[in-house]
Amino acid sequence: MNGRVTATSNRADGRPSRQINVVLRSAEPPLVSSAVPEQEPAPSPSPLTQHVLFQEIQKELDQLVGLEQIKDLVYEIYALLQVAQMRSVAGLLSGGHVFHMIFKGNPGTGKTTVARIVAKLFQKMGVLSKGHLVEVERADLVGEYIGHTAQKTRDLVKKAIGGILFIDEAYSLARGGEKDFGKEAIDTLVKAMEDHKNQFVLILAGYSDEIDFFMCSNPGLHSRFPIQMDFPDYNMDQLIQISELMAKERDYILMPQSMIKLKEHLQAEKDSHIHAFSNARYVRNVIEKSIRNQAVRLLNHYVAGNPSKLELMTLRPEDFKLPARGIT
Repeated sequence: MNGRVTATSNRADGRPSRQINVVLRSAEPPLVSSAVPEQEPAPSPSPLTQHVLFQEIQKELDQLVGLEQIKDLVYEIYALLQVAQMRSVAGLLSGGHVFHMIFKGNPGTGKTTVARIVAKLFQKMGVLSKGHLVEVERADLVGEYIGHTAQKTRDLVKKAIGGILFIDEAYSLARGGEKDFGKEAIDTLVKAMEDHKNQFVLILAGYSDEIDFFMCSNPGLHSRFPIQMDFPDYNMDQLIQISELMAKERDYILMPQSMIKLKEHLQAEKDSHIHAFSNARYVRNVIEKSIRNQAVRLLNHYVAGNPSKLELMTLRPEDFKLPARGIT
């Protein structure tokens, strides 16, 4: 099940507002999401046209709760692409930039969503022809016998041509040792980055420590990923903001007492799962469970009639049946 988190903000520096969706991906691999309809690459737009197009990206970015450094880095990438085209028009060398990336952070911090926005940015700027995102994990890449892994990996790279290949929990490819077929997938990916240079972007995502270990598994990996984004955990105020927004997206509101109860629970959960708290993903699960509890409460209470519109929208403290740790 997927969910989204949006938050609106306005910038004082004149840059347009930005929007982002925190998309909590399902476990069904591989997933291909299209930022734009697949079509033949259009001629490169003028710098003015590109600035207008980037305003759409910024509107998405400004809807993201927190992650200001991530937003700034995406803007840096846009600026680099914009100036590179200006230099080319002026007859100057613009350079062949590499955009393969590492996304490091805990679950539920927006890595997949940012990857989708980057794909859209690259398509609008003419870096990628399609701008779609192919989401995969170890099971999609690793085969059952010698040669099978290489073929599966090549097929997925082929599917990602013109877009982004996003590998979640990429470090799992290096966990099996020398005889594990995950190493074959890594070697195939490294070769594909050379064979299909500038035809697709590879993004590796996962926990920070595990990703750092993974990068040491192949001596050619470090130099191939010049862009690294660190996705920090949300603080408590941001988690509460996310919960309100998730409820609002579904036409629900939280009573003040509900917010207090939720905040106490999230703090306890966050403290007890320092290295495994799933951030916005956990908040989504709590909100969806409270909605189910509210439905049962209303159905049992209004036997002979229908609740009011406000009652249908309101999540009361009793709807948040939260254990001391975790969700049952």
